[in-house]
Parts: sequence; C-alpha cells; structure tokens
Amino acid sequence: METAMWLGAAAACVAAYMIWFFRMAAGMQGPRVWPLVGSLPGLVQNADRMHEWIAENLRRTGGTYQTCICAVPLLARRQGLVTVTCDPRNLEHILKTRFDNYPKGPTWHAVFHDLLGDGIFNTDGDTWLLQRKTAALEFTTRTLRTAMSRWVSRSIHQRLLPILDAAVADGSAVDLQDLLLRLTFDNICGLAFGRDPETLAPGMPENDFATAFDRATEASLQRFILPEVLWRFKKWLRLGMEGTLSRSVAHVDRYLSAVIKARKLELNSGHDDLLSRFMRKGSYTDDFLQNVALNFILAGRDTSSVALSWFFWLVSTHPAVEQSIKSELYSVLSDSRGSDDCKSWLDSPLAFEELDRLVYLKAALSETLRLYPSVPEDSKHVVADDVLPDNTFVPAGSAITYSIYSTGRMKSVWGDDCLEFRPERWLSDDGRRFEPPADFFKFVSFNAGPRVCLGKDLAYLQMKSIAAGVLLRYRLAVVPGHRVEQKMSLTLFMKHGLMVNIRRRDDFSAFRPAAGVVAVASGA
Repeated sequence: METAMWLGAAAACVAAYMIWFFRMAAGMQGPRVWPLVGSLPGLVQNADRMHEWIAENLRRTGGTYQTCICAVPLLARRQGLVTVTCDPRNLEHILKTRFDNYPKGPTWHAVFHDLLGDGIFNTDGDTWLLQRKTAALEFTTRTLRTAMSRWVSRSIHQRLLPILDAAVADGSAVDLQDLLLRLTFDNICGLAFGRDPETLAPGMPENDFATAFDRATEASLQRFILPEVLWRFKKWLRLGMEGTLSRSVAHVDRYLSAVIKARKLELNSGHDDLLSRFMRKGSYTDDFLQNVALNFILAGRDTSSVALSWFFWLVSTHPAVEQSIKSELYSVLSDSRGSDDCKSWLDSPLAFEELDRLVYLKAALSETLRLYPSVPEDSKHVVADDVLPDNTFVPAGSAITYSIYSTGRMKSVWGDDCLEFRPERWLSDDGRRFEPPADFFKFVSFNAGPRVCLGKDLAYLQMKSIAAGVLLRYRLAVVPGHRVEQKMSLTLFMKHGLMVNIRRRDDFSAFRPAAGVVAVASGA
C-alpha cells in the first residue's frame, strides 16, 4: 500500500513536471529543449560548429530566440534562461541604451578573477569606470600610437620577414597563425610594459611567461564548461586544469612583479609603455598595475592575430581583392616614395601617413572582421526585468548572448550578398573613402557603446602594418589539403592553424592599377 502511494505520488510529480515543461518549451523558438537538460544536447551535438549553428537558429527565428539550459521550475525562466540575439536594434539597447542593466555579471567575473583580477575587462560599475577613464586618456595620445608603430615595425622587419625569407629559401610551409600570435604577443607586451618576450624568433623558442599566460587563459576558459560549484571544488583541491591555473597564475604574478619593480626604478628614464604612463599619472598599487598590464595583453594579443589569419586566408582565395590591395600599395608608395626604383620601397616601414591612405586595405580588414569576428559571441547578465526593442521580454537573473558572428551573416542586416567577401561595401561610391555603416551596431567587432574598444585605432595600425608588409613582399597560398576550420573558443582561432606556402614577389609592375582604373587611394 505504501509503495503504491509513493509510486502514485512520483507519477503525479512527473505528470505535473511534464505539463509544466511542455508549456515552457512551447514558448521557446530556438533549438529543441529537452526535459531537465534543456538545449544542452544541441550544444554538445553542434560543438564543432557552434557559431554556424547559432547563426542558423537566428536566421530561422528572425534574429532573436530564447532557450533554456536548465529545464527546472523556478530556474528555467531566470538563471537557466538565455536570450540569443543578433538584431542591431537589440545590440544598441544592450550595449548603449540600457548599458547599466547589462553588465558582464558575476559569472564572468568569477571565471576570470584569478587571472585578470579586477582589471578593466573583468569588472563593472565604478571599478570599471575608473580604469576606463584613466586608460582613455592614454589611448588618445599620439605618443602611444608612435610606440605601437615602433614595436610593430621592429617585429615585422627584424623578426617576421627574416623567418618568411628563410621559408622561401628552403621551400618550407609555415603556420602563419602561429607566427602572427607570437608577433602580436611580443608587440602587446612591449606596448604594455616595455619588455619583449621574443617569442617570434628563429626556432620558435618557448618563453616561460608566454607559456604560463597561455595555460592560465586556457584553464580559465575551461571554467565556462563546468558548473561553478564543480570548478570551485576542483580549485580547492587543485585538481586538473585548476592546478595548472594556480601554478600558471603564480608564475605570471612573479614575472609581472619583477617588471613593475624594475619600471618603478626606471620611472624617470622616459619609457613610453602603458605601465610607465600609468605610474607617472598616479599612485597605484602593484596589484592594480598588474591587472592593467594583464588585461591589455589579453585584449590586444589574440584579437589582432586571429583577424589577420582569417584576412590572409580570404585574400589568398580572392585574387581580385589581392590585386586591389596591391594596386593601392603601388599608388600610395609611388606617390610618396617615387616609382623609379620600386624595390627601394622595401627598405623602410610604412609611415603613418602612408598607412592612413590604405583605405581599401582597411576595408578588406573590416570585411574580414564582419565575417570572422575575433570574438564571435559575447554574453551579458540581466540585472532587472526588461523588454528588448523587438519586444522580447528578458527577466532579471537571466543571460543574454549577442552573436557578432551571426550579425555579419544576416541578409536582413547586410543584404543578399552578406556571405560574400566584398571589401567594396565599406567604401564610398567613388572608392576613395572608408565609410563604415551608418548604423554602428551592424558591426560590433570592436564592441560598441561605453565599452567600445579603446585600442581600435591601434589595432588597425598594427593589422595594416603587418598586412602591407607581408603582401608587398610575398604571395601566400594555402598548403593543398590543409583544412581551414574554426576552433570553438571565445576567440575565433583556426583549429589547425594556417599552413601556407610563400613565394617572393619580384615584379612590381604587377602592382600597377589596370589601365583606366583609378586607384582607390589616389584621392585619399
């Protein structure tokens, strides 16, 4: 009798749950939701093509959908609910109009706190605002731009080009993504605290600081996969990746402590790195200065190198775009350096004024970021109940993921040719001026609103310098049979790197614009 009563009660509970579940699931327009586990099966099944899967769901639902990652009463409509959108109207609402209602939130802060502390990319509110205002003053100065130009020119001419020349000489392929990651890491370390870790060098040497930083970043990202209670338990016991994180962060701390100590002793020596500039502006703790350095390394390293990897791949597979870039380089350099001896163009780096005139190159880089944004998805925490411009209700405690990757691939946003690589869409009708879209929230690869990337201009400076330096000297071709695929990470790495064969350019006459064609930079 008692057993029958318990079975009856269990059956009633199951029936009540299933009634609740089907009513809840009926309101979800996104991927299929399953009892208890929500949409997690779909996430697991599409783990190797996550960004395309999200884009497909968004196309099917008109740009916004809601899903549940924990189909349990009371949680499903709050902590378990995720709103996914790529509608520019919603992006403007989240990133600008109601900015204070959509912070990074406690989950993001907890995941990255061991590595990034309370740095600018891991905080909200007054802590973020203080660092933002301080950093904004530095990023508007020409001095920092000059410092970036010096570091990137040095890395290109003394490190990257000799390695590519060696590859040409012995006919070997190179992993361009790896070279670019090393180059941008050296650059950002130089800009952040004036030290060159020299990871881009013949033989590709290991650097203890770079290795520790990479391992700490990877271990931090692993926390997104696990429930917080589980990774905190593993942290307490120092198990697996949590043990790796603890050791790596300790190494990073020791390295940067030594750097900060040395910089304080050399404070009056005229160093123009970001750390020295912060030290001269105020009395900051060592922990604050360390957070500044680490946060800018994380922001400036992977994003530019990943964007350049996709850029070189796209250019190598679109000969017409490559020819337009070559024609623009010819036009700009023949005007500024003369065309009598084109090979002399290779003797010195491009100057600011020359880089600024490369409008087609900037358009090609922007088009790359539209299709392959370095950070394809980003998430926010919902503080208070709200309604998005497309009338989607978002409850407090839930999460919002805005898909930058999907925004660039929606016909409703970019037109019927949205999947085509067409840099011309970023230019004026006469092709002489760079013209971003009137709606800034159609393109948020550099974020938007109060958190718009402070280093955007520096990023373009670095990418244009590297792209021009390479394409002026070499022709790249992807190694036959090499698979170019996306790696599922917070940053859109290529899963297998970018293996390319390299040939030196000797005939600069091929750079000349075709007869009757006006070079896009001639009137810049």
